[in-house]
Amino acid sequence: MSLRNDAFKLGALAVAISMAVTGCGSDSDNDPDPQPQMERLTRIATLPLGAEATGLFLKEDGEVFTNIQHPSDANVTQDADGNTYSLATVGVIEGADVNEPFESVSVPETDEEKQVMRVALGRYNVLGQQGKDWGGAPEPSGLGAINVKDGSATIRVSNDPDFNGWIPVSENEGYLFTNWEDRPGGMSRLHLMRDQDGRWTVQDNDASMVDFSAVNGTWVNCFGTVSPWNTPLTSEELYFDDTIDWNNENYPYYGQAQDLADYLAGEINTDYNATFPNPYDYGYIVEITDPTGAPTPVKHFTLGRYSHENAVVMPDQKTVYMSDDGGGVILFKFVADAAGDLSSGTLYAAAVQQDTVPMDAAQAGFDIEWVELASGNNAEIEGWVDEYDGITPNDYTEGANSYISQQQIDDWAESKLGEDLDNSGDVAANPFGDDRVAFLESRKAAVALGATGEFNKMEGINVNIERAKASVEGDGPQAYVYVAMSDISGAMTDSEGLVQLTNEDANCGGVFRMPLGANYDVARLEMVELGGPYQPEDAANTCSVDGLSGPDNVAVMNDGRVLIGEDTGGHENNMVWLLDPEG
Repeated sequence: MSLRNDAFKLGALAVAISMAVTGCGSDSDNDPDPQPQMERLTRIATLPLGAEATGLFLKEDGEVFTNIQHPSDANVTQDADGNTYSLATVGVIEGADVNEPFESVSVPETDEEKQVMRVALGRYNVLGQQGKDWGGAPEPSGLGAINVKDGSATIRVSNDPDFNGWIPVSENEGYLFTNWEDRPGGMSRLHLMRDQDGRWTVQDNDASMVDFSAVNGTWVNCFGTVSPWNTPLTSEELYFDDTIDWNNENYPYYGQAQDLADYLAGEINTDYNATFPNPYDYGYIVEITDPTGAPTPVKHFTLGRYSHENAVVMPDQKTVYMSDDGGGVILFKFVADAAGDLSSGTLYAAAVQQDTVPMDAAQAGFDIEWVELASGNNAEIEGWVDEYDGITPNDYTEGANSYISQQQIDDWAESKLGEDLDNSGDVAANPFGDDRVAFLESRKAAVALGATGEFNKMEGINVNIERAKASVEGDGPQAYVYVAMSDISGAMTDSEGLVQLTNEDANCGGVFRMPLGANYDVARLEMVELGGPYQPEDAANTCSVDGLSGPDNVAVMNDGRVLIGEDTGGHENNMVWLLDPEG
């Protein structure tokens, strides 16, 4: 029997003894140190006005990294340490263990309370705010600066910190990697030491922005995870569904492609036709190798191109589950050929069957079958990507496509399945003679092969590695992969397709889970906590402050409880929660 399971049984025995003593007449009033009674949902933090809770990362000692993304610039109130929260902030809830019982922090009521970061336990330590430098670093322009490829000029200073990934060196030292969710994207690294007062501080001005020039930069670095072999995995949230418009000067997002052209050129307001970016260079999981030395990015084209919220690697170091943010999106899976190496393997997409149609979102359940898209490796796929280099706005023609067309995707799917999908009378030939469609237009390829593209705002996906390993490889309790959806609407709540959910509380989003089975496979997706109640008559809080609204980041604790950060307009102040799924 594993030590992990021994600890679990000893814990259960302690609870049983405690209950027996209570039954014999114990009175909590006589307890010199009564423990707070935890609820199913316990509020850990309330954020300043305008801010989203991002970057949830649970350290082994129970401290929690969490960021303050894009707060209101009208926030002027100082907290006890003299911090104001009008700037994006990277920080940590320290000096307390979130695994221990604590009482919820209250909902802010006064203007002063609404403008600061309030926590239920410990203290919130501001590690850095946007634009901050330490002895000139990062340079130029400080923390969150999105600089051109050679670092000679700044495109902007981002106010959107997201994923935090902690790489410990010792109990009192480590490196914190933080995504900056912008276009182009960025990632900072802070070398942190714990001082004699227990506060984490930047060591010897060691603060930098990761150099992504070797991979042509990044795009909208969103949430992420740390791999089982201790490398940060940052996610490119593409948010560009129609590649056909990438080089269309009249498309609303064209200016963001121009910023990428500036990045590649090394100057602001460059000749965009000279350095116009290749859209197929963006939309992947990027691994940061050598994180405590010279951080080196590796783009894993193998995991597909779409709006990656994040990817989480299972304890077998081969199986990866990935969430796709946006509307009409897909749940993906990847299985690597070799453990600890994401550079080659097979990409899958989920086809789901809802238990009943329609169905109350609060009881939502789906069976999952995995549709194989293709197998490939980074070098092969990068060669396909390079074939689209050099395409510029000068090549755009209204109604034409400079990139992979829908017809080519459909023909590829017919060839792959050997079926006449469009009832044209014959089966089309593969227009490329390869599987580039699966990796470069993954979402459309998945739907063409029969995967379900009806999910909405699929956010953070995560697992507890220790609990997962004990469940699958030992005799530990059932473990789950958790995935948040911040807004259950659109194709999920219409009266068409395979997914048809009801219940107006779905407007507040919800958190699902997938039980892990043999070989770290999942075959089931179930609602575990629906947000709300939905109360549209309350303009400030259209979702009840006693429930979730817009759940986004998730982190899973050793005992199976789940940390949840919000990205919502449904709460006046976004919140961080602790969910007990069995509570």
